[in-house]
Amino acid sequence: MEKKKWGDREDGIWLRDIPAMNRIMPAIMPNRADNEAHITVDIDLRPINAYLEKLNEGRTEDKYTLFHIVSAAIGKAFILRPKMNRFVCNNRLYQRRDVTVAFTVKKKFDDRAEEALAFFDYDPKETLESYHEKIMKVIHMTKGDEEKDTSTGAMDAVSKLPQWMITALAKITLWLDKHGWAPQSIIGSDPNHAAIFLSNLGSIGLECGYHHLVNWGTNSCFIVLGKKYMKMEYGKDGSADLHEVLPLGITLDERIADGYYYSGTVALVRELLAHPELLELPADTPVEYAIRR
Repeated sequence: MEKKKWGDREDGIWLRDIPAMNRIMPAIMPNRADNEAHITVDIDLRPINAYLEKLNEGRTEDKYTLFHIVSAAIGKAFILRPKMNRFVCNNRLYQRRDVTVAFTVKKKFDDRAEEALAFFDYDPKETLESYHEKIMKVIHMTKGDEEKDTSTGAMDAVSKLPQWMITALAKITLWLDKHGWAPQSIIGSDPNHAAIFLSNLGSIGLECGYHHLVNWGTNSCFIVLGKKYMKMEYGKDGSADLHEVLPLGITLDERIADGYYYSGTVALVRELLAHPELLELPADTPVEYAIRR
């Protein structure tokens, strides 16, 4: 890990030698929510479904799921495309020190059931098998009656205070977070401080859609997995191809990279999901891919 210098944060390295546009944009448009770029992508599910059937043959519990495959592919893309792992805070562009993945877990499919936070690192040597073990451990822990994650516990404690005190503490915490000084007891498992914030809306029967970024935290990429559906695609020769797809809604902070870089990242994710066996190799293993034109 690179040694911390003046101006760096615990979670990020201040990028000083960057193009003029990347330096100026945060000063002109300092709020993350004002810099959203939204991309929609439909993923062909045929190779993933075939791969899942092979992986889960003989398994009776902790089966591999579509969410595991898709999120692993996105994590690998962030390892291989490091500009995706950046964030803007206090008008500065930072390179995040680690790739982190976060999502919320509904403890039960019930209106009154609580949600828990899942937050963990995606390592450069991560494989699909190690990622699956990690994600299942987190899910079992969050769905059980074990101790709450740090961020949820902190929010529960603060919520018992008078409203004026909650407002004052929020303003102080926002200021601390802006400078990278917010305590880990508050932000340690907060998805808004993760590199990749995922929401599997398809698992609760909702269509894919846009989800905003927030000015709190450091998250620059929010990805929604929507409800699967049948899509007709046409070849250049006029042939028709009806197949099942998974829609992804990707919201990015446009200040961290340019559109061509985003296009390359989408192309890499498509390639990984068209050949999911590539996820069996360490995450930092290079992959050849081409941008669709």
